[in-house]
Amino acid sequence: MPKQYDSTTKYLIEEYTQDWLRLLKLPLGDISIIDSDLSTFARTADKILRVEAQPPYIAHIELQASYKPDMAERFMVYNVLAGQRTGLPVCTTIFLLRPEADGAVMREPFQKQLSFEAVPYHEFRFRVVRLWEIEVEDILSGGLGTLPLAPLCNVTTSDLPHIVQRMESRIEQESENVEQTWTAAYVMMGLRYQQAVIEQLLKGVLEMEESVTYQAILAKGVQRGLAQGITQGKAEGKAEGKAEGKAEGRVEGELSLLLTLGTARFGKPTSRTVSKLRSITSAKQLERLAIRLLEVATWKELLAELK
Repeated sequence: MPKQYDSTTKYLIEEYTQDWLRLLKLPLGDISIIDSDLSTFARTADKILRVEAQPPYIAHIELQASYKPDMAERFMVYNVLAGQRTGLPVCTTIFLLRPEADGAVMREPFQKQLSFEAVPYHEFRFRVVRLWEIEVEDILSGGLGTLPLAPLCNVTTSDLPHIVQRMESRIEQESENVEQTWTAAYVMMGLRYQQAVIEQLLKGVLEMEESVTYQAILAKGVQRGLAQGITQGKAEGKAEGKAEGKAEGRVEGELSLLLTLGTARFGKPTSRTVSKLRSITSAKQLERLAIRLLEVATWKELLAELK
């Protein structure tokens, strides 16, 4: 299953690339997303951007919400491959979304060294941005593409009502897709705050029941399927009923997510499109289609994946 925030952050970076470069204090220039040129690892690396600055370079951005001891080495591989494929210098920035993502490998260059040599034969240096250390005013006064990150900055829970008010003022005045921007904020807030707190803060901003969120949509589908499975299992006296309900709920949740995200991106699907999607019984296949949403431009292109 993809990271809950993964599609949200990729959408924000792709739609507002300049905003992210400004936040990361990288040189600006015309930007092209070059994932398709790096197909051997593009589905693993978060975002690879070609920036036509003077001189041009590759901006490799990784977003992490959890810590893994091997992640610095993995990011080194992406860095080297991106440089090899493009012939350009690569700047890797690791964007840590919460303290749980921080750790030893994020605090020093990654090195490889032979036991019989005095110095490392390879050293990989990268930039690290810790979101919880950023002053919230820098985000509130920055670009729309990074505004949903504001509640995760150096703030306390008591600061949130004022922050949400500031966000609301900017989003209502500047955003061309108000619901999608608030949806991104909702998903990102889920990395730090309880859902009840988030819904209370955003009450009145948008109808949460209709919002595009992994947590609200997927959880609803899984819970409904689980309840059906438990009922069925009791009626039949079989444990399989509960497992079957979980599987059905997962499919329902993935389908609901796909339809809602797709509608926000492509517009309302035709009845034929909905029928084709409902014929899919594999949660994994629906999940793959959801990941593909940002890589295609129409429902027709997305449905081509089913052939």
